[in-house]
Amino acid sequence: MKDSRMLHENTSADCLDTVTTGTEDGAFQRKGHSTRILSPEEVERLAKDQVLVSEFKQLKLEKEAQKNWDLFYKRNSTNFFKDRHWTTREFEELKACREFADQKLTILEAGCGVGNCLFPLLEEDLNIFVYACDFSPRAVEYVKKNSLYSTERCKVFQCDLTKDDLLENIPADSVDVVTLIFVLSAIHPDKMHLVLKNIYKVLKPGKSVLFRDYGLYDHAMLRFKSGSKLGENFYVRQDGTRAYFFTEEFLSQLFKSEGYEQVVNEYVHRETVNRKEDLRVPRVFLQSKFQKPFSKT
Repeated sequence: MKDSRMLHENTSADCLDTVTTGTEDGAFQRKGHSTRILSPEEVERLAKDQVLVSEFKQLKLEKEAQKNWDLFYKRNSTNFFKDRHWTTREFEELKACREFADQKLTILEAGCGVGNCLFPLLEEDLNIFVYACDFSPRAVEYVKKNSLYSTERCKVFQCDLTKDDLLENIPADSVDVVTLIFVLSAIHPDKMHLVLKNIYKVLKPGKSVLFRDYGLYDHAMLRFKSGSKLGENFYVRQDGTRAYFFTEEFLSQLFKSEGYEQVVNEYVHRETVNRKEDLRVPRVFLQSKFQKPFSKT
Protein backbone atom coordinates (compact mmCIF):
# COMPACT_ATOMS: atom_id res chain seq x y z
CA MET A 1 0.00 0.00 0.00
CA LYS A 2 1.32 3.41 -0.90
CA ASP A 3 1.79 5.67 2.10
CA SER A 4 -1.24 7.96 2.36
CA ARG A 5 0.95 10.87 3.45
CA MET A 6 2.29 11.13 -0.09
CA LEU A 7 -1.16 12.26 -1.17
CA HIS A 8 -1.49 15.42 0.89
CA GLU A 9 1.32 17.50 -0.58
CA ASN A 10 1.32 20.20 -3.24
CA THR A 11 -2.16 21.45 -2.39
CA SER A 12 -2.18 25.08 -3.45
CA ALA A 13 -5.19 27.14 -4.49
CA ASP A 14 -6.70 30.58 -4.23
CA CYS A 15 -8.50 31.34 -0.98
CA LEU A 16 -12.07 31.38 -2.29
CA ASP A 17 -14.98 30.24 -0.15
CA THR A 18 -17.31 27.55 -1.54
CA VAL A 19 -16.12 28.18 -5.09
CA THR A 20 -14.53 25.53 -7.27
CA THR A 21 -11.08 26.68 -8.33
CA GLY A 22 -8.33 25.36 -10.54
CA THR A 23 -4.88 24.93 -9.07
CA GLU A 24 -1.43 25.05 -10.57
CA ASP A 25 -1.17 21.25 -10.69
CA GLY A 26 -4.40 20.83 -12.64
CA ALA A 27 -6.58 19.78 -9.71
CA PHE A 28 -9.82 21.43 -8.63
CA GLN A 29 -10.93 22.27 -5.15
CA ARG A 30 -13.79 23.94 -3.37
CA LYS A 31 -14.31 25.06 0.19
CA GLY A 32 -17.42 24.75 2.29
CA HIS A 33 -19.09 23.21 5.33
CA SER A 34 -20.44 19.95 3.93
CA THR A 35 -18.74 16.58 4.25
CA ARG A 36 -17.98 14.45 1.22
CA ILE A 37 -20.83 12.22 0.04
CA LEU A 38 -19.70 8.60 0.06
CA SER A 39 -20.56 6.00 -2.54
CA PRO A 40 -22.66 3.02 -1.37
CA GLU A 41 -19.52 0.86 -1.56
CA GLU A 42 -17.59 3.28 0.67
CA VAL A 43 -20.44 3.41 3.18
CA GLU A 44 -20.51 -0.38 3.33
CA ARG A 45 -16.75 -0.62 3.72
CA LEU A 46 -16.68 1.82 6.65
CA ALA A 47 -19.68 0.13 8.28
CA LYS A 48 -17.90 -3.22 8.19
CA ASP A 49 -14.65 -1.87 9.61
CA GLN A 50 -15.59 -1.70 13.30
CA VAL A 51 -12.96 -3.94 14.92
CA LEU A 52 -10.44 -1.85 16.86
CA VAL A 53 -6.76 -2.52 17.39
CA SER A 54 -6.26 -4.16 20.80
CA GLU A 55 -5.79 -1.97 23.86
CA PHE A 56 -2.35 -3.51 24.41
CA LYS A 57 -1.19 -2.54 20.92
CA GLN A 58 -2.75 0.92 21.24
CA LEU A 59 -0.80 1.57 24.45
CA LYS A 60 2.36 0.32 22.74
CA LEU A 61 1.78 2.69 19.78
CA GLU A 62 1.33 5.62 22.14
CA LYS A 63 4.48 4.72 24.09
CA GLU A 64 6.52 4.29 20.90
CA ALA A 65 5.08 7.26 18.97
CA GLN A 66 8.33 9.23 19.00
CA LYS A 67 10.39 6.20 18.02
CA ASN A 68 8.06 5.44 15.10
CA TRP A 69 8.36 9.00 13.74
CA ASP A 70 12.12 8.91 14.20
CA LEU A 71 12.27 5.67 12.21
CA PHE A 72 10.08 7.25 9.54
CA TYR A 73 12.62 10.06 9.07
CA LYS A 74 15.49 7.59 9.23
CA ARG A 75 13.98 5.64 6.31
CA ASN A 76 12.94 8.64 4.24
CA SER A 77 15.53 11.27 5.17
CA THR A 78 14.42 14.65 3.76
CA ASN A 79 13.00 13.16 0.56
CA PHE A 80 9.44 12.14 1.51
CA PHE A 81 7.42 15.37 1.54
CA LYS A 82 7.61 18.09 -1.07
CA ASP A 83 8.38 21.66 -0.01
CA ARG A 84 5.18 23.50 0.81
CA HIS A 85 5.34 26.57 -1.39
CA TRP A 86 1.54 26.83 -1.18
CA THR A 87 1.26 28.00 2.44
CA THR A 88 1.30 31.75 1.78
CA ARG A 89 -1.35 31.31 -0.93
CA GLU A 90 -3.65 29.22 1.25
CA PHE A 91 -2.97 31.30 4.34
CA GLU A 92 -2.90 34.97 3.43
CA GLU A 93 -2.51 35.70 7.14
CA LEU A 94 1.17 34.75 6.92
CA LYS A 95 1.57 38.13 5.22
CA ALA A 96 -1.61 39.98 6.12
CA CYS A 97 -1.10 39.71 9.89
CA ARG A 98 1.53 42.46 9.77
CA GLU A 99 0.38 45.65 11.44
CA PHE A 100 2.77 47.73 9.30
CA ALA A 101 4.68 46.99 6.09
CA ASP A 102 8.18 46.24 7.40
CA GLN A 103 7.12 44.59 10.67
CA LYS A 104 9.30 41.63 11.59
CA LEU A 105 6.97 38.70 12.12
CA THR A 106 7.55 35.98 14.69
CA ILE A 107 6.15 32.62 13.62
CA LEU A 108 5.89 29.29 15.40
CA GLU A 109 5.76 26.22 13.18
CA ALA A 110 4.45 23.54 15.50
CA GLY A 111 5.57 20.24 14.02
CA CYS A 112 8.15 21.33 11.47
CA GLY A 113 9.29 17.93 10.19
CA VAL A 114 12.45 18.39 8.12
CA GLY A 115 11.60 21.97 7.16
CA ASN A 116 9.36 21.58 4.11
CA CYS A 117 7.29 24.56 5.22
CA LEU A 118 9.97 26.37 7.23
CA PHE A 119 12.55 26.93 4.49
CA PRO A 120 10.15 28.12 1.76
CA LEU A 121 8.83 30.68 4.25
CA LEU A 122 12.34 31.88 5.13
CA GLU A 123 13.20 32.19 1.43
CA GLU A 124 10.01 34.02 0.52
CA ASP A 125 9.94 36.49 3.41
CA LEU A 126 13.22 37.94 4.64
CA ASN A 127 11.57 39.78 7.51
CA ILE A 128 10.46 36.88 9.70
CA PHE A 129 11.86 34.90 12.60
CA VAL A 130 10.60 31.34 12.97
CA TYR A 131 10.48 29.12 16.02
CA ALA A 132 10.17 25.53 14.79
CA CYS A 133 9.81 22.34 16.78
CA ASP A 134 9.20 18.68 16.10
CA PHE A 135 8.51 15.48 18.02
CA SER A 136 11.34 13.66 16.22
CA PRO A 137 14.94 14.44 17.25
CA ARG A 138 16.09 13.13 13.86
CA ALA A 139 13.83 15.59 12.01
CA VAL A 140 15.23 18.45 14.08
CA GLU A 141 18.78 17.42 13.17
CA TYR A 142 17.87 17.40 9.47
CA VAL A 143 16.61 20.98 9.81
CA LYS A 144 19.83 22.08 11.51
CA LYS A 145 21.92 20.49 8.74
CA ASN A 146 20.03 22.28 5.96
CA SER A 147 22.17 24.89 4.20
CA LEU A 148 19.38 27.45 4.64
CA TYR A 149 19.29 27.05 8.43
CA SER A 150 20.47 30.13 10.30
CA THR A 151 20.20 30.74 14.03
CA GLU A 152 19.73 34.43 13.24
CA ARG A 153 16.47 33.69 11.46
CA CYS A 154 15.12 30.61 13.18
CA LYS A 155 15.32 28.53 16.32
CA VAL A 156 14.55 24.83 16.00
CA PHE A 157 14.18 22.47 18.95
CA GLN A 158 12.83 19.03 19.80
CA CYS A 159 9.49 19.12 21.60
CA ASP A 160 6.61 16.86 22.54
CA LEU A 161 3.82 19.41 22.28
CA THR A 162 1.61 17.36 24.59
CA LYS A 163 3.96 17.67 27.58
CA ASP A 164 7.05 19.85 26.93
CA ASP A 165 6.38 23.47 27.90
CA LEU A 166 6.93 25.79 24.92
CA LEU A 167 7.76 28.57 27.39
CA GLU A 168 11.14 26.90 27.90
CA ASN A 169 12.08 28.01 24.38
CA ILE A 170 9.65 30.80 23.47
CA PRO A 171 8.65 33.88 25.51
CA ALA A 172 5.01 34.14 26.60
CA ASP A 173 2.68 36.13 24.31
CA SER A 174 5.43 36.69 21.72
CA VAL A 175 4.32 34.85 18.56
CA ASP A 176 2.42 36.62 15.76
CA VAL A 177 1.12 33.49 14.04
CA VAL A 178 1.26 29.71 14.62
CA THR A 179 1.09 27.15 11.82
CA LEU A 180 -0.32 23.74 12.71
CA ILE A 181 -0.24 21.91 9.37
CA PHE A 182 -0.70 18.11 9.15
CA VAL A 183 0.49 17.77 12.75
CA LEU A 184 -2.47 17.41 15.11
CA SER A 185 -3.73 14.36 13.19
CA ALA A 186 -0.67 12.40 14.33
CA ILE A 187 -1.53 12.90 18.01
CA HIS A 188 -3.95 10.84 20.08
CA PRO A 189 -7.33 12.67 20.21
CA ASP A 190 -7.30 12.59 24.02
CA LYS A 191 -4.09 14.66 24.02
CA MET A 192 -4.86 17.18 21.27
CA HIS A 193 -6.16 19.75 23.75
CA LEU A 194 -2.76 19.75 25.48
CA VAL A 195 -1.14 20.93 22.25
CA LEU A 196 -3.59 23.82 21.91
CA LYS A 197 -3.15 24.77 25.57
CA ASN A 198 0.63 24.81 25.08
CA ILE A 199 0.47 26.97 21.95
CA TYR A 200 -1.97 29.38 23.61
CA LYS A 201 0.70 30.47 26.11
CA VAL A 202 3.16 31.77 23.49
CA LEU A 203 0.66 33.28 21.02
CA LYS A 204 0.06 37.03 21.25
CA PRO A 205 -3.50 38.08 22.18
CA GLY A 206 -5.48 38.82 19.03
CA LYS A 207 -3.26 36.58 16.88
CA SER A 208 -4.10 33.29 15.19
CA VAL A 209 -3.36 29.61 14.73
CA LEU A 210 -3.52 28.55 11.07
CA PHE A 211 -4.63 24.92 10.78
CA ARG A 212 -4.73 22.43 7.90
CA ASP A 213 -5.09 18.69 8.28
CA TYR A 214 -6.94 15.58 7.12
CA GLY A 215 -10.73 15.88 6.90
CA LEU A 216 -13.41 13.25 7.38
CA TYR A 217 -13.73 10.79 4.45
CA ASP A 218 -10.48 11.86 2.87
CA HIS A 219 -9.22 9.29 0.36
CA ALA A 220 -6.40 8.33 2.75
CA MET A 221 -8.98 7.38 5.40
CA LEU A 222 -10.77 5.04 3.01
CA ARG A 223 -7.53 3.31 1.98
CA PHE A 224 -6.83 1.84 5.41
CA LYS A 225 -7.16 -1.93 5.50
CA SER A 226 -9.18 -3.79 8.10
CA GLY A 227 -7.31 -4.01 11.39
CA SER A 228 -5.97 -0.44 11.23
CA LYS A 229 -8.70 1.30 13.23
CA LEU A 230 -7.80 2.75 16.63
CA GLY A 231 -11.03 4.62 17.30
CA GLU A 232 -13.57 6.89 15.65
CA ASN A 233 -11.82 8.50 12.65
CA PHE A 234 -8.44 7.38 14.04
CA TYR A 235 -6.13 4.88 12.29
CA VAL A 236 -2.61 3.44 12.39
CA ARG A 237 -0.37 3.13 9.33
CA GLN A 238 1.84 0.13 8.61
CA ASP A 239 4.88 1.97 10.01
CA GLY A 240 3.20 2.63 13.38
CA THR A 241 2.49 6.33 12.83
CA ARG A 242 -1.12 7.38 13.30
CA ALA A 243 -3.65 9.58 11.52
CA TYR A 244 -6.84 11.24 12.73
CA PHE A 245 -9.45 12.58 10.29
CA PHE A 246 -11.18 15.73 11.54
CA THR A 247 -14.77 16.85 11.38
CA GLU A 248 -15.54 20.55 11.41
CA GLU A 249 -17.53 20.15 14.62
CA PHE A 250 -14.81 18.24 16.49
CA LEU A 251 -12.11 20.78 15.63
CA SER A 252 -14.31 23.75 16.51
CA GLN A 253 -15.11 22.32 19.94
CA LEU A 254 -11.47 21.38 20.52
CA PHE A 255 -10.18 24.92 19.97
CA LYS A 256 -13.07 26.67 21.70
CA SER A 257 -12.65 24.52 24.82
CA GLU A 258 -9.11 25.93 25.16
CA GLY A 259 -10.25 29.55 24.89
CA TYR A 260 -9.76 30.24 21.17
CA GLU A 261 -12.27 32.09 19.00
CA GLN A 262 -13.21 30.61 15.64
CA VAL A 263 -12.57 32.80 12.59
CA VAL A 264 -12.71 30.29 9.72
CA ASN A 265 -13.31 26.53 9.83
CA GLU A 266 -14.21 24.70 6.62
CA TYR A 267 -13.59 21.64 4.51
CA VAL A 268 -11.41 21.77 1.43
CA HIS A 269 -12.70 19.29 -1.16
CA ARG A 270 -10.08 18.59 -3.76
CA GLU A 271 -9.97 16.17 -6.66
CA THR A 272 -6.59 15.14 -7.94
CA VAL A 273 -5.86 12.95 -10.92
CA ASN A 274 -3.35 10.10 -10.85
CA ARG A 275 -2.56 9.98 -14.55
CA LYS A 276 -0.29 6.97 -14.20
CA GLU A 277 -3.10 4.84 -12.78
CA ASP A 278 -5.91 6.82 -14.45
CA LEU A 279 -7.59 7.46 -11.09
CA ARG A 280 -9.49 10.44 -9.74
CA VAL A 281 -8.69 10.80 -6.06
CA PRO A 282 -11.05 12.72 -3.74
CA ARG A 283 -9.09 14.54 -1.05
CA VAL A 284 -10.70 16.22 1.95
CA PHE A 285 -8.85 18.57 4.28
CA LEU A 286 -9.97 20.83 7.08
CA GLN A 287 -8.58 24.36 6.86
CA SER A 288 -9.16 26.74 9.72
CA LYS A 289 -8.13 29.86 11.58
CA PHE A 290 -8.60 30.24 15.33
CA GLN A 291 -7.73 33.38 17.26
CA LYS A 292 -6.49 33.95 20.78
CA PRO A 293 -8.82 36.63 22.22
CA PHE A 294 -7.44 39.83 23.70
CA SER A 295 -8.82 38.75 27.06
CA LYS A 296 -9.55 35.14 28.00
CA THR A 297 -13.14 34.59 29.01
